[in-house]
Amino acid sequence: MHGPPFVGWLLVVIGSAAGVWCLLRTRAGRAATPGERRTARNEGLMGLGMGLMAVPASVLGQPPWEPVVLVLLFGAMAVRFTVLARDDLHHFHHAMETAAMAYMAVAMGAGGGSGMAGMAGMAASGGDTGGPPGIPVLTGVLLAYFALYALAAGIRLLPASGFEPAMAAGPQTGSILQAPELTAACRLALGIGMFIMLLTM
Repeated sequence: MHGPPFVGWLLVVIGSAAGVWCLLRTRAGRAATPGERRTARNEGLMGLGMGLMAVPASVLGQPPWEPVVLVLLFGAMAVRFTVLARDDLHHFHHAMETAAMAYMAVAMGAGGGSGMAGMAGMAASGGDTGGPPGIPVLTGVLLAYFALYALAAGIRLLPASGFEPAMAAGPQTGSILQAPELTAACRLALGIGMFIMLLTM
């Protein structure tokens, strides 16, 4: 990853925290429907995958086959979510996330490194242009998508009317893990994390 290791560690914290919280939502109780639990599980796995990919390569001696495994894993998930998107459009976003992760893993492998830091070496490892890794147009499209997604998730956190916080309207019932505001915040964090990962690769 281009930039200081601090950015990588920040992404590890954001992705891991969002991933764990989303997985906890799958145990939130009877109020959660099977569809909501499945969505929370998918988002949790994406958060943990983001955290794993963001670990600076200087910390772990990651094997050279790691990018191949990540490409196959996230590629298979992208195909699965694309098929599921026929019944639930939110799976289209999951397909975009997993496809972007597979794309970054390809760039990681082409850079001859492991972890997100391996992407920084792609240009120096024999690339044609010596520019940033990946395909600029595709990277730009993914950046635009996740920027718009994060913006939409942020708008959902705004109160419906006035300036009073949405949670101040009255007492809330049920588990805090099922609060729609926290669900939107989790999706916002993941969207911003994906945007940063693409921007710094």
